[in-house]
Amino acid sequence: MAPHTHAYTVRIRWTGNLGEGTRRYLGYSRDHEISADGKGRIPGSSDPLFRGDAARYNPEELLVSSLSTCHMLWYLHLCADAGVVVTSYDDQARGTMEEAADGSGRFSEVVLAPDVIVAPGSDPARAVTLHDQAHAMCFVARSVNFPVRCEPRVRVASS
Repeated sequence: MAPHTHAYTVRIRWTGNLGEGTRRYLGYSRDHEISADGKGRIPGSSDPLFRGDAARYNPEELLVSSLSTCHMLWYLHLCADAGVVVTSYDDQARGTMEEAADGSGRFSEVVLAPDVIVAPGSDPARAVTLHDQAHAMCFVARSVNFPVRCEPRVRVASS
């Protein structure tokens, strides 16, 4: 059976021309917009450490959020299939990027820390192990070249 191929198209539009383009390194903004057909815009910039706007999302945050979101969506799917009723899911994901002397950098790891609440009658041990399966299925985690660890916390809701 042939694999299914999926294509994703986004538009990145630089909005940071302050009047002189990139004539000077300090003379332009790193602001941009991310969009896709039929969807709202995401305001982007670079990290403030790299002359960006702290009020806008930066590429590093978006990478970490993509990993977290992909894991969550797989996890919810697997829980639904396994009869584990999730009533709340909140992840405080964090990524570590190492910057080299020449200014380049790379992520060394991302740690997902989902805090999950399951309904009474759900198996909390099964809820924990489903995180391993979600990680193995996550399209984004399978595509990166650095470790993605998951440190879940699962609690049963009080009745």
